[in-house]
Parts: sequence; structure tokens; C-alpha cells
Amino acid sequence: MKKMTRFNNKKKAAIMLTGTLALTGAISAIPMPMFQNGMAAVVYAADGTEYSTVKGIATMGTGQAHIDIAGNEGQTLVGKKFNVYKLFDAENSKGGESINYTFNPTYEQALKNVVAKALTKAGTTVSAADVTEYQVIDYIQSLNNYPVEGATADQTLESRYSDFRYFIEALRDEMVKLNEAPDVVNVKNVRSDNSIRLDGLQYGYYVIDEVSNVDGTHSASSLCMVNTANPAAQVVIKSDYPSITKKIQEDDADANIKDADRWNDIGDYEIGQTVPYKYTSNVPDINGYDTYYYAWHDVMDDALTFNAKSVKIEISGTVDGKAKTYTLNNDEFTVTEKPDNGDTFMIAVADLKAIVDREFDEVDNRKENTYGQAVTLTYNATLNDKAAEKTGRPGFENDVRLEFSNDADSAGEGKTGYTPWDTVVCFTYRLNPIKTNDHDKVLDGAKFRLYSDADCKNEVYVKEGQDGYIVINRDSIGGTDHTGGTKPDTAVEMVSNANGTFNIYGLDSGTYYLKETDAPDGYRLLTDPIKLELKATFTTERDSYVKGDGATDKTLTAFDAKANIKTFYNGISKSEDKTLETSVEDGSANITIVNQVGKKLPITGTSTVVIMLGAGVVLMSVAIAKGRKKDEEI
Repeated sequence: MKKMTRFNNKKKAAIMLTGTLALTGAISAIPMPMFQNGMAAVVYAADGTEYSTVKGIATMGTGQAHIDIAGNEGQTLVGKKFNVYKLFDAENSKGGESINYTFNPTYEQALKNVVAKALTKAGTTVSAADVTEYQVIDYIQSLNNYPVEGATADQTLESRYSDFRYFIEALRDEMVKLNEAPDVVNVKNVRSDNSIRLDGLQYGYYVIDEVSNVDGTHSASSLCMVNTANPAAQVVIKSDYPSITKKIQEDDADANIKDADRWNDIGDYEIGQTVPYKYTSNVPDINGYDTYYYAWHDVMDDALTFNAKSVKIEISGTVDGKAKTYTLNNDEFTVTEKPDNGDTFMIAVADLKAIVDREFDEVDNRKENTYGQAVTLTYNATLNDKAAEKTGRPGFENDVRLEFSNDADSAGEGKTGYTPWDTVVCFTYRLNPIKTNDHDKVLDGAKFRLYSDADCKNEVYVKEGQDGYIVINRDSIGGTDHTGGTKPDTAVEMVSNANGTFNIYGLDSGTYYLKETDAPDGYRLLTDPIKLELKATFTTERDSYVKGDGATDKTLTAFDAKANIKTFYNGISKSEDKTLETSVEDGSANITIVNQVGKKLPITGTSTVVIMLGAGVVLMSVAIAKGRKKDEEI
């Protein structure tokens, strides 16, 4: 039998994931109806069954076979979905030296259609209806570059370029076209080694198809063609489409942030503060592509300002067993702000393959390079003044998705696919002070400054806003958060208005010190600053943000504030801790700052005594004057 040739040999890769394996051994122990001759009747479900992993294991029956699927390095299997097609039932001979395969009727027509087309292409004209079971089996065996005999023989993975692989791709497409329902495995969790097990399988010949939720594709290729006669098989997934994860770097400590550098999905910041973002993705198996397009599309809230000069792209992997990180030069990627597609910006690498092949050259004897390198893109944004309009919920979201080549024939210039969007969110808060006396009269003209330290050395600058004052974080003036930088010309001292208020917008979680610098006329100045503690409480699942959840209690669960106020009146010092009224919806805290009414000094006696006292003062003054004159005469 002639070997199948590819219609277009340039297409060295198709966009799908398949793993094919034969699982053979003793007859399955799955309970089945029995015929009079004692043979079991195989029952096939009309529709596929959906399974989910539990502790990394998907139990799909009570059979004796299983398939282990291992994730590529740096690529978790969690969230992936696999279609499982059982093409044939397998029966071993008594001694295990021979295997007999019989059609699974669910996929029989798909197999016949593909084989008929292939045989006709090779010169043997045959209709699908006339294709026999043995023709299909013989044809598949003819395509295997690494023939395996015996129930316990080792197997070698098929090459990216093998005819066997192309056959499986064509078969997968045919099964999808005929709407033949497979079993489905949803990966909810993995085993400790980032693998899953499909357990309880009947012996047979399977196609494992990774289903992608990538726009423009059905699935991606795993490069894991498995042809085994063992009752157990292992598949290593190397998906032909990349994944992407977006993170935001929180500047506050939180026990629920697992990353040591505090990268997670949620953060809160001051207005003017730098907000660091990071994308992590992977280089998929791109053997067969001449060039490979790779682009990040980002959509951010208008309260965030993108800093194009901060973009940095790194590729990390190994060369000859040694770790290596390569940083892309500025001419190896482009940054486009506000493209016509609604993105805030797009960052594109025209040919990722050329860079990876040059910097991570580990081509094997089959002329295939080793991929799976980590791609990390970092950039900064700034929380701008528009954040003052939306403190608290719902926060400020930032979305990203990855665009990538998904057609090897297009040479990186044709079809592309998109990963699903990944979203992170950040928040900011406000303080609503009101200045009164101890008789609840509002006081205007009181002046205040805000500091980040108890010694009141590091001022948190503010500028006038529409309804109060907006924070100017020192990141935006050449400093680092609360230190350094040049005092901006717009910085002002806060003054309570006719309503006694001076709202402060754009605060972070943390500790602040509010110092009265000038009291209203007739009132004593507060000598000690007011210590303010603002605390936002987020979900414990800080790496699982879902778009839109910033508006609910699923993300920002609570907002609390307290103040320590020190006073000195009537010779008595007093320190008082107060829990402030807060609103988690608008992320606000209310505080009343009281100046006590100054009491007049006391007087005693009658008005005559006062007059006499005044006369006495006059006489004393005269006496003093005379004394000075006498001294001068002497």
C-alpha cells in the first residue's frame, strides 16, 4: 500500500491537538450484556459524556487502561478541555503477540471517508462505502514511522511532519464535520506533577484532541502522536496555541497573595501612582511555520494611562541545558497606541519564531526545534485623575488577549487566532473630612496637609479637584511612591470650605497622617496629626478575577477605616481611637475633626475692684517712671 502524501507539503503543521494511542490487554471489566456465545456486546453512547478531573484524575469507566497527559513546562493543564475519541476496540491474543481491532461504529463513517479519499489520492479509487475495516487498519499501520509490535513494546513519538500525523488531523476534522460526539474531559485540577489521568478506559485505539477556546480555531496540535500497545500511555502536551495570563503588582502585603513579588489579579493605588502590569505566555510548538506572528491586545479603563516607554519583553528558556533569558530590542517589536480596533494599545512581534530559533537553537535530527519558552511582557500605567470619579467599586479593569498565527501555510501573514481575554482590576479610595466645633458648627478656613509618615516629613501632595483635592503620588513627579521627586506647582494646602469639608480623592490602603496646619480664627490648633488607617479587604482568591466582579462583593469585600485623635484641653491630654463610618461601594471613609470652643479667662470681684486694679496699675507705672528718671539724674 502506498503511503499517503500531503496535498501541500509546505503545511508542516495544522492547528489541532491530537494524541493517538492503542490501549490493549485483557478484556475490559465493564459490565455488558452477554450474548449466548459468551461474548460481550459493546454498548456505545449516542452522545459523548462530559467528565471533570478530581485531584487530577478523570474516571471514565471501570476499564483497566489509562492515559496520562502531562503539561508542557511552564504551561498548566488547568482550564484545558480534551475530546476523547475511541476509534477502535482492541483485543489481545492470549499470548499478547497479536492485536485485533474492530470499529467503534460512532466514528466508522469518519474513518472510511478519510481513508477513501487518501487511497483515491494515492491511485486506488475506492468509495467510502466500500472501504473495509481491514483497509482502514492496514492503511493506518502503513503511515506509522515507528512501527510497534507486541503488547509491551516501547513507542516513539511521531514527528511533526509525519503522514500519520496528517491523517489524524484529517480524521479529527472529519469527525467534527460529521458532528460525532466525543467524551469530554474538563481539567479542573491536576496532580502534583502538572499531569492528569484519564482512568478506567476500555482497551482500544484513541484520539485525544485538545479543544481550544481560542477564537478562529478548533484546537491546537500537541505533537504527541502516541502509538502504543500498552494498557497505559503517556502524552506530553505541547499545544500549538499559546496561553496568556495577566497580572498586576500589588504594593501592599496580603497573605492571600501567593507570589513573593505580589503579582496577582487585584491591586489598589494612589492617584498618580505607577501601576505595574505583567503578561506571561509561552512559545507554542511552532515547527512547520516559516514565520510566527505574536501580538498582545490591551484594553484598559480610561482612569489608567499607558506608558509606552516602559514596555519590556523577555524570553526565557534553556540552551544546552543552561538557563537563558533574552530581552528583545526595541526594533524587534512595535507598540501601537489607540489602533482602530478599540484597543488602548497593541504590542506586536512580527516574527517570534525567528527570534526564538536564533536565541534558543536546539534543533534535533528531525529538524525540529524545542519550544515552550516563557514569554514575559511588562509595562507600567499610571492611575490618573479620572480615578477620582470612581473610587471604590467597580474598580478599573485592564484586559488583554493574545493574537497569534494559526495557519502554517499563511507564513505569518494570514490566519490568526486569539486567546480569551484575561482581566485584572485595581481600586482607589477617598476620605471625607468635615471640620466642626464641639457644638456641631461647621468651620471653614481650617488648613491641613497629608503625610505618609508619623514625623510628617513625607508629604502626600494634593491638588485642587472639582469637589475637593486629588492626590499626587510621587511616582508621577520623579520620586518613588511617597518619597523623592520635585514638588509640583499644582500642589496646594487643603482648606475646609463653607460646608466644613475638604474631600481627598485617590488614596491607597494604608496609613496616613492628617495634620492641621492652621486653625480657624478664634480656635486652638490641633497639635498632633490624626493617624488614619484605611483597609480594603479583598477576596481570598486573588488570582481568579472574573471580568465584572469588581462591581460586586466577590472582589472588594469590605472597606474599613479608623482614626487615632490626640487632643489637649484644660490641661488634660487625651488619645482616642475611633472607627470611622465607611462605604465599600464608593470606597469612602467619613471623619469629623473637632476644634473645641475656646473658653474665656475667668475674672473675680466687682467692677470697683477692677477699676481700682486699673488705677493701681497706673500708679505703679508712674512710680516706675519716676524711678527711671531718678536713676538718670544720678
